[in-house]
Amino acid sequence: MNPILIDFPNQFTTERLLIRAPLPGDGKIVYESILSSINELKEWFSLFAQNEHSEQSIEEILREEHAKFIKREYLRLLIFDKETEQFIGLSGLYKPDWEIRKFEIGYWIDTRMSGKGYMTEAVQGITNFAFTELKARRLEIRCDTLNFKSKAIPERLGFQLEGTLRCNDLSADKSQIRDTHIYALVK
Repeated sequence: MNPILIDFPNQFTTERLLIRAPLPGDGKIVYESILSSINELKEWFSLFAQNEHSEQSIEEILREEHAKFIKREYLRLLIFDKETEQFIGLSGLYKPDWEIRKFEIGYWIDTRMSGKGYMTEAVQGITNFAFTELKARRLEIRCDTLNFKSKAIPERLGFQLEGTLRCNDLSADKSQIRDTHIYALVK
């Protein structure tokens, strides 16, 4: 079956959060969040955090990701506080393998929202969404072994550490070779 024919909601909620696909016009709030979080993001993200972006370039990226969501190629998700509508962070289901029903969960949080349990709640909601709505069989979370905040999330949520890929990646600034933990949850 062509994945574009698979119907599922573009948004869902958890106790405190609204989690949804990107929409045209989201570039401004994501750009402002990146600016406020850039020092933390630079440590872990090589693609967008190491290069300067404009509000327009972030809007372009999100519009492309909106189209990829519709085509079921890449399921970017934006996270908002359900009551205040404040933007909290980005996550998503990446590298979809629709035949196996396997996805990788990635995430980052606005530094100003960190430490409140939002990302753990979001990843739990995304996990539930993937298993319920997408009929996922396997979810993976990959983290740099030195990113303690990031790897705490799959550990809290019962993902199993399946292994460590040694010397498989470069640090975000390309100055060091790094290791990656692979966590998984299967149904």
